[in-house]
Amino acid sequence: MRAGLPFFFLIHLVRQRLSLYSLVLAGISWGLLLLGALARVQALPMLAGWPRWGVIAAQACFVFFIFLNQRAQPDPLQGYHFLGLLRRLVHGPGLLAALALGLGLIERSVSAGAPVGGSALLAVVYTVNLGLFVAFLARTNYAWRSLILFKSTPRLQREWLWFEILLSGTLMLQLLTWHPPVIVSTAAFTALGLFGAYLGTNQKWVAYLTKAQKWQAVIYEVLLLLGLLVFVQYFRVTQFDPLLLAPEPQGAFLVLTAFFAAFYSAMGLLVTFFNLPTAQVQEQRRTEILNIQRLTQIIQRGQSQAEIYKTLLATTVETVQADAAWLDVPTEVLAGDAATMECYFNVTQHEAARLRELLAGARLGAENFVDNNLTAKPELAELATRYRSLALLPLRSLQHHYGTLYVLKHIPYGFDPEDVSVLRSFADQTVLSLENLTLANLALLNQRTQEELKIASEVQDSLIPKKLPTDDWFEISTHSLAAKEVGGDFYDFLLLPGRRLAVLIGDVSGKGITAAFHMAQMKGIFHALMQGNPLAKNERDRFPVPSRFMMQANTALAHCLERSSFITSSLYIIDYEQGGFVFARAGHCHTLYYHALREEVFYFQSTGLGLGIIRNEGYEKHINNQFYDYGPGDVMVIYTDGIVEARGAGQEEYGEDRLKQRLEECYYQESDAIKQFIMNDLNSFTIGQPIHDDQTLLVIKFKAVQPEPTA
Repeated sequence: MRAGLPFFFLIHLVRQRLSLYSLVLAGISWGLLLLGALARVQALPMLAGWPRWGVIAAQACFVFFIFLNQRAQPDPLQGYHFLGLLRRLVHGPGLLAALALGLGLIERSVSAGAPVGGSALLAVVYTVNLGLFVAFLARTNYAWRSLILFKSTPRLQREWLWFEILLSGTLMLQLLTWHPPVIVSTAAFTALGLFGAYLGTNQKWVAYLTKAQKWQAVIYEVLLLLGLLVFVQYFRVTQFDPLLLAPEPQGAFLVLTAFFAAFYSAMGLLVTFFNLPTAQVQEQRRTEILNIQRLTQIIQRGQSQAEIYKTLLATTVETVQADAAWLDVPTEVLAGDAATMECYFNVTQHEAARLRELLAGARLGAENFVDNNLTAKPELAELATRYRSLALLPLRSLQHHYGTLYVLKHIPYGFDPEDVSVLRSFADQTVLSLENLTLANLALLNQRTQEELKIASEVQDSLIPKKLPTDDWFEISTHSLAAKEVGGDFYDFLLLPGRRLAVLIGDVSGKGITAAFHMAQMKGIFHALMQGNPLAKNERDRFPVPSRFMMQANTALAHCLERSSFITSSLYIIDYEQGGFVFARAGHCHTLYYHALREEVFYFQSTGLGLGIIRNEGYEKHINNQFYDYGPGDVMVIYTDGIVEARGAGQEEYGEDRLKQRLEECYYQESDAIKQFIMNDLNSFTIGQPIHDDQTLLVIKFKAVQPEPTA
């Protein structure tokens, strides 16, 4: 931007100096023209030898500098103020028509016998009138140029430049004494007229007028045309006025110049009156509607993000006839082949990055932004050297930002309100398509996830023991319910030699597929470690005691469990022959127990740390065994925290106390009945509330009559 600012101010300075110098030189030329006119009517004897070519040269210079001065002025059409431009043009013909009328009255009075000095007055009035008329012609020429080139293509701009060159060359030839053959000049003027007629029909501005504005435009154009026709007639008559003695080429030049100015006005009147460009604009609007429909139908054809972005860029360029455009798409939004898509039109990635820096320096880009005159912003000077109009539209929904669309045009005021409205429609439709595509992909992903969860649920269901161990020594009843399709609770049984039963229960932190995966790992570790040590001295030492199992399991899980995950577990080894059991608690829920002999319900208050919390040899300090002798009729209730932490209607927890009370009420029943009694109470407590955590409940009841141990 630092390099662009000096260049911007240099152009502005040159334009100001050119306007000033051309005006000064035009004034000097007009002064010489006035002296020549006075010399020709012999009003100044000292200039009696003023050459004829001097008058013609002065007029040529005056016309050249007036047109150059008008060329250096800012574009007379600001935005869409078409009627204001026509209104300002009408003021010129009104002044000139008044002068022409006054000149006609003076001329008649002089011809009727007024003093000879009247010729000098006529020469002054004629020269003043000529100067004003040429200034008006220049102003009219560039005014119609702005109207004709409104929303024009680069090709039309080039054609107009050639028309200006050919017209100015033809007009300047009229100041020479040599003229081509009549047939050549006629053919040249005809071709030039047809070329001008072709260019004159390209007046899209008419289609942007309301009905009332069109009638106002017709009135202004009629007044403009009448004023110009008055001057065509005036200069045609004064061309042969003996009092003015104006050179014949001078009059021919003015008549032809006035003709072309009147020609512009006539073409504008016809276009305005008959609405000639309406069909073209309607066709453009029809294209815009079709482009919106294309964006709407994208998602129905199952297109990808890349195709949506490409369609947006292509339809934007086609609809508003952009000279350059590009899309900035956040990396996190890109998916699949969208990462390799082409996001640029008529601009390189490096140029887009530079332009983006300029816009960021001007603090643009957060919201919709349209600027139809970039030259008015010094901070965008470097950008304004190539482009004059900018439209910037973020692609944003309430939750997501999908990118930003940049559209540039070389011409000023390149984006009318309809263009901006269409661009915003494109942006909104693109966001909607991307949102729909995201939802469709999410639905497809959810469908796949549901299928995967179904498979995972079936796999997990196959890991849960279906056939419970049965014996004359005990009864077992189980309940398991996952909060999601798959859960992290697990339990398992394993019969060991010597009338022993290993019971494992656990709960993996978290829920869902990850928890289910770790649950399967724990079950695998359980079966692997409980296979027995073939080097043991006796049968009872082949299998690890619960505390030893927990230490080995903690070591195994340290290699496959995420740092943020852990597992709570309890392992019970029940020895029927000895009439007791040993267990270790690794951070799991306390065991609820009913002692039949003492008729007491209580919790085992054991200590222990969850698996995976400490992942080194120091874990053994946090785990220990607890031994207990069971008796006939005793009941052991093993559960996960999904039971005691279940919430009721008031969000209060079910709790250990309530669970203990239920066991006190039903301990005398069989294991299935005890389990059902507890679950019925839990379900009535949580009725209408969602399940927040996996629920697992195991009830083991030692039979009242124990078999006699065999020797």
